[in-house]
Amino acid sequence: MLEFKDQSGRKVTLEFEYTNDMDHILAICMMDGKYLFTDHKVRGMEFPGGKIESGESAEEAVHREVFEETGASIGNMQFIGVYTVHDEVRPFVKGVYLAEVADMFFKCEYMETYGPVLYKAVEDIPEERRSFLLDDPCIDYLYQKSRNEDPFK
Repeated sequence: MLEFKDQSGRKVTLEFEYTNDMDHILAICMMDGKYLFTDHKVRGMEFPGGKIESGESAEEAVHREVFEETGASIGNMQFIGVYTVHDEVRPFVKGVYLAEVADMFFKCEYMETYGPVLYKAVEDIPEERRSFLLDDPCIDYLYQKSRNEDPFK
């Protein structure tokens, strides 16, 4: 288990064992050697993700959230770990996945986002357009690891 502090000073843990206690997902997606981001209407550029709906598996949520926010369909997908924010008022548990985009479809509506954006690296995103989530130490750790060959082996 790894431990981090988020921007609010809350304890965040990253564990690599699968659990059914996840209520959110985060997908680090690759397409043609680039990272797939979604341009959130409020927060800016970030990795796709969101809540797991009732009766839905975490893997189904990855497929749905990525498609809703970017129009992408997922091919290969790998569970990475469980990111837990230990908040006294509203704790949440997020399953993190590494995924390859199989196909991209144009959509008229991307839910709460402006749709897909591809960047070779987080560092290529203009600072003023980055979601605060990309500065989260745990998400940054996951992103940095994803840049390695066989990142989570």
